[in-house]
Amino acid sequence: MKTKIKAGDLVAYSVQFLRSIGESPTSDLCHCRGTITDVKHYSDRLAIASIRWDNPEIPEKVNCCNLAIVGPNSKFCAC
Repeated sequence: MKTKIKAGDLVAYSVQFLRSIGESPTSDLCHCRGTITDVKHYSDRLAIASIRWDNPEIPEKVNCCNLAIVGPNSKFCAC
């Protein structure tokens, strides 16, 4: 399972991940956007992205399966 996320992509935490950790729609994590600076693949099932977030308090390294590319898709919006 290779990730489609690559350096230069604008990302946010996925809706599914935010729900799984109980984040409210008004939290900082729900509104953060960031740009992928690097993706390291450790196995077919694990890729870690380095991200330059618009909020510097958000962790810089994130498992790619917890991210969504910003735009109309099922991981980014719940519509």
